[in-house]
Amino acid sequence: MQPQIILLKEGTEASQGRSQIISNINACQAIVDCVRTTLGPRGMDKLMVEAQGKATISNDGATIMKLLDVVHPAAKTLVDIAKSQDAEVGDGTTSVVLLAGEFLKQMKPFIEEGVHSQIIIRSVRKATQLAVQFINEIAVKPKKDDEVELRQLLEKCAATAMGSKLINQQKDFFSKMVVDAVMMLDELLPLNMIGIKKVPGGALEDTLLVAGVAFKKTFSYAGFEMQPKQYTDPKIALLNIELELKAERDNAEVRLESVEEYQKVVDAEWTILYDKLEKLHLSGAKAVLSKLPIGDVATQYFADRDMFCAGRVPEEDLKRTMKACGGSILTTVADLSDSVLGTCEHFEERQIGGDRFNIFTGCPQAKTCTIIIRGGAEQFMEETERSLHDAIMIVRRAKKNDAVVAGGGAIEMELSKHLRDISRTIAGKEQMLISAIARALEVIPRQLCDNAGFDSTNILNKLRQKHAQGNRWMGVDILNEDVADNMEKCVWEPSLVKINALSAASEATCLILSVDETIKNPKSGEGPAPQGRPGARRPF
Repeated sequence: MQPQIILLKEGTEASQGRSQIISNINACQAIVDCVRTTLGPRGMDKLMVEAQGKATISNDGATIMKLLDVVHPAAKTLVDIAKSQDAEVGDGTTSVVLLAGEFLKQMKPFIEEGVHSQIIIRSVRKATQLAVQFINEIAVKPKKDDEVELRQLLEKCAATAMGSKLINQQKDFFSKMVVDAVMMLDELLPLNMIGIKKVPGGALEDTLLVAGVAFKKTFSYAGFEMQPKQYTDPKIALLNIELELKAERDNAEVRLESVEEYQKVVDAEWTILYDKLEKLHLSGAKAVLSKLPIGDVATQYFADRDMFCAGRVPEEDLKRTMKACGGSILTTVADLSDSVLGTCEHFEERQIGGDRFNIFTGCPQAKTCTIIIRGGAEQFMEETERSLHDAIMIVRRAKKNDAVVAGGGAIEMELSKHLRDISRTIAGKEQMLISAIARALEVIPRQLCDNAGFDSTNILNKLRQKHAQGNRWMGVDILNEDVADNMEKCVWEPSLVKINALSAASEATCLILSVDETIKNPKSGEGPAPQGRPGARRPF
């Protein structure tokens, strides 16, 4: 009799072997089915309702993946690659999930037939490497020194990124705006220097781009309406100081003998406040912005001296104002000089929709801008913001790496053909595997057709024929239910989007295929109860 070895805690689930890999692949397929229909200009939107009842309507793969509460450990990998694609490139989040799912789907029969997963992993890596190399070879690089051509390139890329979103009807209007916004930034193109504000009401076309900083009017006290609302060339003081009487500390105790002494304490408080206000006035600043509250006394004081003030300004807006107008955020008013004050050409407070906005324009160091989105419903504006974010990310990427490829399934078909040709020159199992990956790449044009309600088999056959004849940029033409040269149709995408999507999808595939055992530890306190004791808690 062999003694029984108990290695893992009771209640631990362990599953391993080939069936485990198959089960992981099936879980990933289920995730892919959630976002499959959102791909492309005719993609559907998803309505996600969270536990609190908040509804989100979105077409963005990464947003949908974030809102899905995925429990399956292997399927979480797909959520991660969607997030990483969103952070790195901004667009192509649905494609990356689709590709990973299709790679796994094509590899499933090989696993079932007993091909070792390491051989498959090696082939996937090799195919990805070949594909990335090929994209770099055939990507079109426009002339960078030509301003007009570069601008057109960026606008085409932005329009392609917005083609699959809710705002695709207005993509010409928005692509110009997004390119303008990115062109205003400095060399590093920091994302947080483009502020996006949402104001309910109005039409989408009322969305405006402010070449400078704009933020909502903050909470104000009496006396605010007496302040001027427009200045030319004002000096701006940015503070991190409270300009109001502070409440006494709750547990402080001051023993006073007479009323005069009490009066001195009160006077000292007022003197401190008036000192601060006077210094601000003498510094010549016309607009005072503070992160902390500016009280009613201060508001009235500034109004009497024709100065504008805003307290409780959100930190990011204050920082953007500092970047645009110069100066620095001060924590004391002791040494106010022109070097620490910001300036701008024009300041005004304007009514936009139901809100008032403080707008600083003509900033000397203007490397920042603000997009104010208008629209009917809250959800619609949120989706517009997500779409603009994707487009901004794409334009940033295209500006840095200026190589582009044709979208609309064209590059995928060309890659598929290229890998298929290469696979025929390889002996051994890799031949089958690389041609399976070539087949998997066709999922993007097929899904574009399915989502638009076209006959995908028909169109894919046409595409294969065109690509075999050497028409490199033939892709799906959504408008005419046919195939077309997407390079001429200006459906352009930065090659970086595709390279990133392929690399992320193949990494996720390799990761999922290399896992052959899952061990789930029981939650503490949920182990089987000792038998025989009355009232013992049974495990769930």
